[in-house]
Amino acid sequence: MSDSSPLPPARLHPEAELARDALATPLISRAVRLARWAGPGTRVGAGGELVDEQLPAAAVEIGLGADADGAAYASEAWRIAVDTGLVEIVDEEEGTVTAGEDLGVVTSGGPQDVLGLWLTALDAVLADASVPDIEDMAELVSAMEEGGEVDFSQLDWDPEGEAEFLEGVLGNLYLLTVSEGAGDDPVPLPALAASMIVPDDMGEPTDDVLEQVSDAMMKLDDQFRLLAPVGLVEYQPVDEALMAELDEAAEAGTADAFDDSDVTRYGMVRLTPLGLYGIRARMIEAGVDAPAVGDLTDKGADTLLDGTSSFPQAAAQAEIEQWLARREPLVSARELLTAARGADAGAPLRRLRCQQALSLVGREAEPALREVLDDAELGGLARVWLAEHGASDIPAPPESLIFWLTVDTIAAQLDLEGNSEELQGLVEGLAAQHSGFFAAAWKVDHPATADVLEAMGRLHPDKKVAKEARKAAFKARSAQAG
Repeated sequence: MSDSSPLPPARLHPEAELARDALATPLISRAVRLARWAGPGTRVGAGGELVDEQLPAAAVEIGLGADADGAAYASEAWRIAVDTGLVEIVDEEEGTVTAGEDLGVVTSGGPQDVLGLWLTALDAVLADASVPDIEDMAELVSAMEEGGEVDFSQLDWDPEGEAEFLEGVLGNLYLLTVSEGAGDDPVPLPALAASMIVPDDMGEPTDDVLEQVSDAMMKLDDQFRLLAPVGLVEYQPVDEALMAELDEAAEAGTADAFDDSDVTRYGMVRLTPLGLYGIRARMIEAGVDAPAVGDLTDKGADTLLDGTSSFPQAAAQAEIEQWLARREPLVSARELLTAARGADAGAPLRRLRCQQALSLVGREAEPALREVLDDAELGGLARVWLAEHGASDIPAPPESLIFWLTVDTIAAQLDLEGNSEELQGLVEGLAAQHSGFFAAAWKVDHPATADVLEAMGRLHPDKKVAKEARKAAFKARSAQAG
């Protein structure tokens, strides 16, 4: 993720819904069941873990078999119960436990209390996901030096690096989730691994880079298997047959290129609504500006228009809808129009967002629009709104106002989208409909006139028309300088 570009706003589900999702996750629901099951006869070890003799009964309690797998899941759920305060250690020497105070949160706590408990569980699971597997842990134990310190260099394991890598992957997954057009489609695991390893300016990845991507993919497969039970992600694991094929390729010393004929074999992952909430919470805790739709509902119109200027279209629409829902139509229209004024660089985009907001307001707002018909900056958009809402007695706009509104609209689109195909189509249409457009446009008294004409020169495919636009831009700059 770029540190300089603002993140698009997340569209979060209601907290009450997220809290229900949190309690329904396999890991939390198992931890709650074990906390209620624990009693005076429950014994734990020095680290708070259930003693081996009690693991089979714990596994049965959470609906699993009394075998090794069931015991492993029960042990994991028990540790989460301890970490989240659902269970408390009463006597460390005797190894006795009791239900924790936070167990009451499950039945009587508010949504934020439940989500706080879930975030604690998420922290624990993410820490586990950055730890080597059991075979590597055996090496870790053997690498311990006198005094209990660990020489990580012998293990070739960097705890901070592993945690940062996983955080980076989840950050990229978050960005994909909140970006416009991404939708709820799952992300192929190779693409997620490559986003962390393959340089942006690399054309065809080298064999060494492909091998790194393959290793990262296998690591992420293990990690997402751990993260799915806590509800962070929905995950379709890597196909077991594919893993065997990759192992054979590794033993043969060949870098096997990815076969994209069936990308689902390589694993597919998506953040759940709960996961989106969780990663955003962690980002905010780390000092990252991670906005959410609804953050601006209690702000003024000036903050709304400025704040949504960098939002994708759908997110801006959702934010504006929530803002309008809390205000009277006429009052909000007047506030929006006041905030839309200005000659600064951001003003055209503010007016574009103002138009977007006013399009959602009914005829009750008509008096506010009529009040600005003679305003040089707002008269054009006011006439457009009145016409779209079927109003009568709309005064005809002077030609200068039409050209000013055109320049203002293109300036806003340039700021919002850059040199997009849609804007190119708009430029071509304007030049085709108005034969004398450039002869009149350079005289428009708008701060962005020269920039808009230069952009039209870049965007128009006809060399003759593009040259006219550039000449007009030169005249506009000369007029501004004079």
